[in-house]
Amino acid sequence: MRRQLLPAIRMLLVITVIGGLLYPLAMTGVAQALFRHQANGSLVTDASGRVVGSSLLGQPFTGPTWFLPRPSAAGNGYDGTASGASNLGPTNPDLLKAVQERAVAYRTENGLSAAAMVPVDAVTSSGSGLDPHISLANARLQAPRVARARGMAVTAVRSLIDRATDGRSLGFLGEPGVNVLRLNLLLERGK
Repeated sequence: MRRQLLPAIRMLLVITVIGGLLYPLAMTGVAQALFRHQANGSLVTDASGRVVGSSLLGQPFTGPTWFLPRPSAAGNGYDGTASGASNLGPTNPDLLKAVQERAVAYRTENGLSAAAMVPVDAVTSSGSGLDPHISLANARLQAPRVARARGMAVTAVRSLIDRATDGRSLGFLGEPGVNVLRLNLLLERGK
């Protein structure tokens, strides 16, 4: 039994050192060398250099002077520890009621007519509940409200929307999206 037990213990130790120590250290080194920003959480800083969030996670914003993110199903508004979708299907009465209420609130807040089309991302949460992006249509519908509240020209606000827009993944997947945190930081800086 000893002949089998000692090699098994040695192999366990070797595999543990390789898989539990050397490999993670090597991958961390490669990530830090080649993808430092992403490996450190894609952190976003304000004008003073203070970290205010991650470009990968949505944050709640309220009030007429800010662009508003998608609704969040993650806990109490963009709670990373409660990430997840509502899991309500498209015919679920609770979801339909919530979407109707959100659409009415969106139209009211942005001064739109009762018949105005509302972008789907303005009334539904993402799969994770933490999506940091809104659609270009959503951002453009919010632009006049934000411009009025800030005393800016709508064209200046639309220019900021363009600067905060991320292109399609790999150049051809999905649709361009506006990073709400980055856009609101541009508004705060007045640039």
